[in-house]
Amino acid sequence: MSDYVKYEVNGDVAVLTMNKPPVNGLGLDLRGAIVAAVDRANADAAVRALVLTGSARAFSGGADVTEFGSPKAIQEPNLRVVIDLIESSPKPVVAAIGGQCLGGGLELAMGCHFRVALPDATLGLPEVKLGLLPGAGGTQRLPRLLGLEPALNLIVSGTPTPAIKFKGTPLIDAIVDGDLVAGGVAFARKVLAEGLPLKRARDLKVRDPQSDAFLQFAKNTISATSKNFPAPLKCFEAVAASVTKPFDEGMKVEWEGILGLIATPESRALRHVFAAERAAAKIPDVPEGTPLRPINQVAVIGAGTMGGGITMNFVNAGLPVVLLETRQEALDKGLATIRKNYENSMKKGKLTQAQLDERMGLIKPTLDYDDFRTVDLVIEAVFENMDVKEQVFRKLDEVIKPGAILASNTSALNLNQVAAFTKRPQDVIGLHFFSPANVMRLLEIVRGEKTAHDVLATCMAMAKKIKKIAVVSGVCDGFIGNRMLARYGAAANGLLNQGALPQQVDGALQKFGLAMGPFRMGDLAGLDIGWAGRKRRQAENPGAYVPVIADRICEAGRFGQKTGAGWYRYEAGKRDPIPDPIVEGLIADYRKEKGFTPRKIADAEVIERCIYALVNEGARILAEGIAARASDIDIVYLNGYGFPLHRGGPMLYADLVGLPNVVRRLRQFAAEPGADASWQPAPLLVKLAEEGKTFN
Repeated sequence: MSDYVKYEVNGDVAVLTMNKPPVNGLGLDLRGAIVAAVDRANADAAVRALVLTGSARAFSGGADVTEFGSPKAIQEPNLRVVIDLIESSPKPVVAAIGGQCLGGGLELAMGCHFRVALPDATLGLPEVKLGLLPGAGGTQRLPRLLGLEPALNLIVSGTPTPAIKFKGTPLIDAIVDGDLVAGGVAFARKVLAEGLPLKRARDLKVRDPQSDAFLQFAKNTISATSKNFPAPLKCFEAVAASVTKPFDEGMKVEWEGILGLIATPESRALRHVFAAERAAAKIPDVPEGTPLRPINQVAVIGAGTMGGGITMNFVNAGLPVVLLETRQEALDKGLATIRKNYENSMKKGKLTQAQLDERMGLIKPTLDYDDFRTVDLVIEAVFENMDVKEQVFRKLDEVIKPGAILASNTSALNLNQVAAFTKRPQDVIGLHFFSPANVMRLLEIVRGEKTAHDVLATCMAMAKKIKKIAVVSGVCDGFIGNRMLARYGAAANGLLNQGALPQQVDGALQKFGLAMGPFRMGDLAGLDIGWAGRKRRQAENPGAYVPVIADRICEAGRFGQKTGAGWYRYEAGKRDPIPDPIVEGLIADYRKEKGFTPRKIADAEVIERCIYALVNEGARILAEGIAARASDIDIVYLNGYGFPLHRGGPMLYADLVGLPNVVRRLRQFAAEPGADASWQPAPLLVKLAEEGKTFN
């Protein structure tokens, strides 16, 4: 008997415990062990019933993700075969569910004749989040056990739900208080004592007298809300088949649906993101199990938009924060903004008054650095200027206790230089939050050349605690995200030189799927921020700086939405971008002055120039070791810059387009008269293309 299923007999009940940490992924070895254990129990005359269970963490988290795309994923016994074997067992099989019961795990449980669960066990079919649909009968059994509407909602949303919510439905026969296995065995004996008939989900009917009207409504709703993703509509079609077709025919619809979806670029993108988020948490040279430094109290310097948002992350996680400002007025304003944000959440029902009071109570406002002496982590969110950073870090070096972590929220400045302002560079790290910091999921963790391993490991764990997706970056101007953004912005500005207007560039990229085009994004963020960065780089390297149209826009006092005018103009109280003839005039004057002859530019060229500029710079970042892997770059762009999820990130998009095609187009751009040298394809990109390889 395989170690993947522990087989024990409790009187006349066989207990089959899945034992494949961490979440009992239903890979080939576990599937085979389940079949062997069920056959053994059915062959034993002394066994009258079976209980199938898992660990405290998981009944089963579903498919084994390490087998995705490999022959093992469909090798016999596949999951459908395993479930059919259990469902056809002549002896009652009870699923005892604790922890996660997701995807194939829930499908396995639904193949059992009865199900008992701990109240906080989580049940769900999240395959839609991978661009797929449940492929082992989930779309056919769940409507039969739960009802049409709730089953469709669960499958299309992919949202896990506590088992207690299903109490009283045929999906969960009993909620267990106390020991789960003992509860499962007791229920199995009840089935035997009362002679309860075996409940096979496949034999049930989906009863819904309003099914036709509901299905039409649901189809219209799903079509309208999932235009970039085919999986939700395929889920709908499979669930609808559970109403209109016999079980086996419905299973055919389900199988055809999953075969069609698995080949789509959208599913490829979502599966890539799933794996990439997990890979980003692994740092190649930092061993697992590296001891962490304690983080029990945090300090934040700056109570402005960024500092206030950073503060909210920590108090939301129950960590007290000492919040420092230089002036009482600024401190009061920052606290008022934080309170207002929480009050808005309370109005939406996301927060109670007690929770609001508790979180505000965790913030200790101060004007004095001496209040930092007990903190374990301090994050500065002050003005993006190296002289200001120097003042702050020299002061921190005086007051912060030994072993505390000193972090900068800089979005571009040299972290090694910042660390050199202290006598403890090993304790200095970059924590680049994205605005609004209390909303955006991305956290760029910038590793200085002397940052200690335990500091890095501690900050990665801390990011998880405050519900951020962390990506490690090395030190360079702009790190991963903003360094690439500079090339993207340069490509967009170059399109203006050649004949495009801001509204065309933004429109093309928004049709591609970006949440916002570069010019709208610039107006939202404030054009003066980028202008300050360009002036800094000009001062550092005067001969290399080439003026751009964006400078003219800023020189005219147009900084975006906050001034009512930027690349677009804005009416008071509104955020709708309105194309502005003044901007078109500034662009025309610039073209004439620089000798550019405008031409008609297709939307396809807009996308190629802007996205391939991202890809090319991403390849350089990879080659320099600034990012550990291409998928890390994708995570940065998906979570920090509005890159469309269904494209999977710029590096995966390049893989799907074909790296030779990207290289060919970049060489065409580089060969144009007066083209910037940055259009030359990165050596790594060329190498991969020539070798027939991909980034991911």
